[in-house]
Formats: sequence, C-alpha cells, structure tokens
Amino acid sequence: MPGFFLRGALVEYSGDFLGPIPNLVIFQFNPEQLARSIEIPPPPTSSSSGGTRQREPDQAGTPPRESFTVTANFSAADDLGNGGIVSAIPRVFGIGPQLAALEKMVYPAGPLSGLLGGVTDAVGAAVASADGEPPEAPIPRQSIPRILFIWGATRILPVRIKSMTITEQKFDAFLNPVQAEVQIGLEVINFASTSTDTIGKGALTYSKGAKDAQAILNLGKAIELAVDIVVF
Repeated sequence: MPGFFLRGALVEYSGDFLGPIPNLVIFQFNPEQLARSIEIPPPPTSSSSGGTRQREPDQAGTPPRESFTVTANFSAADDLGNGGIVSAIPRVFGIGPQLAALEKMVYPAGPLSGLLGGVTDAVGAAVASADGEPPEAPIPRQSIPRILFIWGATRILPVRIKSMTITEQKFDAFLNPVQAEVQIGLEVINFASTSTDTIGKGALTYSKGAKDAQAILNLGKAIELAVDIVVF
C-alpha cells in the first residue's frame, strides 16, 4: 500500500471566502527543492532640521520580504494510463490545461470586469469632455489574482507570482505539450493594516504562528543540549 503524502498547490481565491475557488493548480510532482530568500530592508531614516539621519541600528523598518523559487514538473504519462475523463483530457490536450491554469494566475481578472471598467471609464471621460475639461487617462480597474501557496500543514502563505518560465519539453502528434518544466518565482505578501483581504491575512498569521511554535520547540531542544553539556 503506497504511503500518504501531501502535494503542494497554488490556490487562487476571491473575496473574503475561499469558495468558490476560481483556479487551482496542484503540483503533479512535488518540487525536489524549495529555494527561499529573505530580503532585509535597511533601517529607517528620519528627517530633522539638520537633514536626514539614520535611526538606531536595532530599530526595525518595513518587514523583511520573503520569496520562493520552485521548479514544478508536469507530465501527461501518468494520467494516460487511467480511464475516464482523467485519461481523456491529456489525450486531447496533453498538459495544456495545467499550464493554462498556471498562466491564468499571472494575468488580471477575467474579461467581464475589464469590460465593465472600460465602460465606466468611457462614461467618465464623456462627462469630463462635456464640462470642458480634458479627459484623463483611465486607471486600469483590473486586479491581479489573489493566490495562496500551500506547502504542507504549516506553510499556507499569500503570494504574488513574480516570474514564470515554462519549458515545454515533449509534444504529441498534435503538438500539444505532454511534458514541461515550470520555474515559478513567488513573493510573500505583507499586508497593510487597512487591507480587506481576510483570507490572505489569516493565512499569513497562521503560518507565522506555526513558525513561532517551531522556534519555541527549537529553544527547548537547545536548552536540553546545553544542560547535557554542563552535566558532562
């Protein structure tokens, strides 16, 4: 009997509730490694009559920015041996659906919201022209998808996709990709206090709490080792 294992995932969500989920990509094969980078901003500065001066070295500025780089692999070979719709989709499209779902996560929301925003901008420009004021360039109303990066039970993080490189490696007779490697750059989002993204803020708080709990466990282990050193 095969052992149970968790799979990493990227989950796109909207609003204050996790359902309905507009997009979901589960890693077919968990990446073999996860490269993490923590960027520490410089200490803040303050202005005075004598110019700008740096504050105390131990005074915190903006929170550190954490980013991830993962390499995900997709292959149609596993699903082709199964029956039903699981096998039918890769026979027709290869791994195109998985890649399309990933790409969707880097583009703004669907065309409906873009059309509605365009109509509103056009009406505003017409009103401004009627008043004799020059119309201003419209501000895009589309927003980037909200995404959770799920990696085990203790890391559920709100992220934005910074980069994505897709290398299609093998194709079927219709030139559908059947094997690909995708490098994904992710950055953890630090929310402002005024943010209304309750899901993202809740996930970030939960993951930070899990990390704090593990740090406490490490402290207990360190104390035990220190005691053993003193005793012996």
